[in-house]
Amino acid sequence: MTPFPAAPAAPGGTLILDSEGLAKAVQRDRTVTGWLALARADDLRVITSAATLVEVIHPRINRPALEWTLSRLVIEPVTEPIARHAAALIANTGLHGHKYAIDAMLSATALAAPGPATILTSDPEDLTTLCGSRITVIKV
Repeated sequence: MTPFPAAPAAPGGTLILDSEGLAKAVQRDRTVTGWLALARADDLRVITSAATLVEVIHPRINRPALEWTLSRLVIEPVTEPIARHAAALIANTGLHGHKYAIDAMLSATALAAPGPATILTSDPEDLTTLCGSRITVIKV
């Protein structure tokens, strides 16, 4: 009897870190560390937007801890389609201004990720406004 070929591992969804989620991962925050352990156990992709790095990288951050954390997740690029989707999210929700730009890029990245998708954020109101009910938003 010939065994069936092994199916390639497919993630069961995506966990997305905003700037606060990423910063807390770098600081080894217990809540975020727990979410990351669950994500690994459930074979979830863990991602952030390249735009999020702009908010997280500053002179006081522990660079070795940041680099180690980044090595364990996928940094999704801000492509033209993501940027256009982010602009549409801002326009469609009635928000405006640069205040929402990075959140919108993260939201567009989350909406393009394999679902179900969950964002860990310090700003659930804005991300819920941008993503609607298509993404689960958890405050950390």
